[in-house]
Amino acid sequence: MLLEFWDFCRPQSLRTLAYMRAWNERYAGLTVVGVHTAGFLPSRDDDAVRDAVARLDIEYPVALDSDLEVWEQYGNLGWPARYLFDQRGMLLHYHYGEGGYEETELAIQELLSSPQPVLAPFRPEEAPDALLEPQTDDVEGPYSGPYTAGGVWAVLSGSGVVEVNGRSVPVDHPGAYELIAHECSTTAELALDVGAGVICHAVCFTPGLAG
Repeated sequence: MLLEFWDFCRPQSLRTLAYMRAWNERYAGLTVVGVHTAGFLPSRDDDAVRDAVARLDIEYPVALDSDLEVWEQYGNLGWPARYLFDQRGMLLHYHYGEGGYEETELAIQELLSSPQPVLAPFRPEEAPDALLEPQTDDVEGPYSGPYTAGGVWAVLSGSGVVEVNGRSVPVDHPGAYELIAHECSTTAELALDVGAGVICHAVCFTPGLAG
């Protein structure tokens, strides 16, 4: 079984989903389970989680851990976090945060005795030999100002529009919205204007390739 703690309002969780979905489809003998543990106010709404699971095309089971009971039993440390167990329930592999996809897939293959080429990285910065620049720390609430990152995201809820460096981004559901994507780590200026009817809970930055 491959179990992952995640939160639909966290960019890092959304960026790992492509691998979780692919492994679920690729390995017939693997049971994939998501444990949704909320880290932001909008993701504490169970109905919003159900909507997110449908919107994100997640076909494997997702457990609601709104009270952090499973999180605490695992002594989990952050989002996302993957745990791979064998048929006896023994922990064989775990990984915190983004990355480590090749190691996780190789552990899955060893468990299932299914050697084959691993998935190609979905993004250049996810290649095992990629050199990344440290990104700006996440900021609670709305933020405008300088940053260094490969991407800029905002955790938004409500309904309306936000303006990002003069470009309009519609908001129609709670979640993490990718505002800016760079080909490599970039130092730039963010101008974020949150329109009426929208709440910005945080601005988050994801790493990019070293230039």
